[in-house]
Amino acid sequence: QGQLVETGGGSVQSGGSLGLSCAASSDVYSAHRSWMAWFRQAPGKEREGVAAIRPWDGYLTYAESVRGRFKISRDHSKKTMYLQMNNLKPEDTATYYCAAQGRELLRETYATWGQGTQVTVSS
Repeated sequence: QGQLVETGGGSVQSGGSLGLSCAASSDVYSAHRSWMAWFRQAPGKEREGVAAIRPWDGYLTYAESVRGRFKISRDHSKKTMYLQMNNLKPEDTATYYCAAQGRELLRETYATWGQGTQVTVSS
């Protein structure tokens, strides 16, 4: 219970694309009025919100730094959240984490976290 499993990530050149997936256990995905989100943390920096979604109605929000390049989505039947990252830049290099049972992009509100997956963008 209370589990998030991330897959995806890797290395790509600037301008390339990568996708991330986050499979949630039933109790996490269906938590009442709880958002799911992607965060990232670069070395020496704080963990920052990237994109968040409300699983029950699909409402979503993005950090300004990724708006127009990243797309968050979810699949109800698979209880899985996705992050499609396009036009990647070197500054997108970070460990990406999925999170659940929280609100919007407020890091402190999230109760459950994935293990993290590395995304590296070379120039």
